[in-house]
Amino acid sequence: MPDTISVSIFMGSKSDLPVVQAAADTLNEFNVPHRMFILSAHRTPEEVVKRVKESEADGAKIFIAAAGMAAHLAGAIAAQTTKPVLGIPMGGGDLDGMDALLATVQMPKGVPVATFAIGKSGAINAALCAVQILGTSNAEIAEKLTEYKSKMHDDVLEANESIQQPS
Repeated sequence: MPDTISVSIFMGSKSDLPVVQAAADTLNEFNVPHRMFILSAHRTPEEVVKRVKESEADGAKIFIAAAGMAAHLAGAIAAQTTKPVLGIPMGGGDLDGMDALLATVQMPKGVPVATFAIGKSGAINAALCAVQILGTSNAEIAEKLTEYKSKMHDDVLEANESIQQPS
């Protein structure tokens, strides 16, 4: 593991990994050092607290937390840190992620969790938000983000051009 990490990613279950991997892949695009954990707010609460404190000691500036159903992981982390916590509600369960979305967004006053879309889009956007936060104090990351957004812009214009019919 690296000596200094910027982002710690927590997920409540191994079944979350395919979605959460999209966040890790996005951070990799920007060379943002990160670490991932599979820990449960309900089944391993002491380990969650321990890993949050260890992550902070290792330099973590941002936490990303993905959980489904009751989705208490982001809130459990936010209760232990003053660093930004970015919540990814996971799909599945009887309510297909709506319960996780509402649980993640409905945090009590004083325990903020920024909440993203359910699933993979939310995972990517949580990682991009982490990159934006880090970019406020890191010019190299900020430049990479500018290039990323410019490429998205160019990709849309190229796609548009590819469907245009000659007049």
